[in-house]
Amino acid sequence: MSKFYLESNSGSLSSDDEDNLPYPEALPRSDFLSPDFDAPTYLSTLSDRHQTLEDLRSDLRERSQALSKELLDLVNTNYEQFLSLGTDLKGGEEKVEDVRVGLLGFKRGVEDVRLRVKDRKGEVEGLLGEKRGVAEEIALGRGLLEVAARLEELEDRLMVTSLGRVANGNEDDAWSDSDDEDDEWEGLEVEGEASTKKLQRLVVDYRQVEQLSTTFGASHPFIAAQQSRMIKARNTILLDLSTALKQSIGFKKKGEPRVLKILGIYRDLGAGEEAIKILKDLNAR
Repeated sequence: MSKFYLESNSGSLSSDDEDNLPYPEALPRSDFLSPDFDAPTYLSTLSDRHQTLEDLRSDLRERSQALSKELLDLVNTNYEQFLSLGTDLKGGEEKVEDVRVGLLGFKRGVEDVRLRVKDRKGEVEGLLGEKRGVAEEIALGRGLLEVAARLEELEDRLMVTSLGRVANGNEDDAWSDSDDEDDEWEGLEVEGEASTKKLQRLVVDYRQVEQLSTTFGASHPFIAAQQSRMIKARNTILLDLSTALKQSIGFKKKGEPRVLKILGIYRDLGAGEEAIKILKDLNAR
């Protein structure tokens, strides 16, 4: 049985005190013996029990089962008397009819309560479904905003790398040139050219945006609208990689380590065929 809460004048309860709360007292049997008993009226007087509707239904169900058992025990104990009851009763037809009418009234009252509970259950389930739908829409909106933010950041970084400038006029430590290349590459950098570490970070950022977009499906209107930006970003990365690869090959033997790094970046981007095509074109010259 679910726990209930005390009246408001007893103050709020913490979650640690809930296990110590008493259970509501059983419904007095005398309440059901009133000559003018009316089920809906009686149920409306139970609002101060601080008891869930499911617990109340369980209580009434248990009481009904107990009464049925008592009636069966009574019949079994007084079997012979019940057999002769019809001949012994005189003028009992009216009382039997009153009992029958009372039982029918109680049955109708219970049925009315059952229908109300069913309607309320449907209403609650509908509200819960609506709440779940709203939560899903919020999660979807946040995800789409994250895609837009990451794509915008990627575009800004691509512009920084391609044009050799600083985004928004601020120096970004993650994009500084102090640790872009190994010592063996010092003196071989071409002005305005992106370093291999910057290119690698660009590819990682692009693949993250790409992976995040796939979680929403390419058919989603917002994701579909960003495809042109994604293609442009990928082509820009490929252009920077192509430039870096060609210039690194121009340094002959000393440029080989950097060539290998750039080929690995092509592979991470899923554009290994583009790198092979460039190498074939250079060898054909």
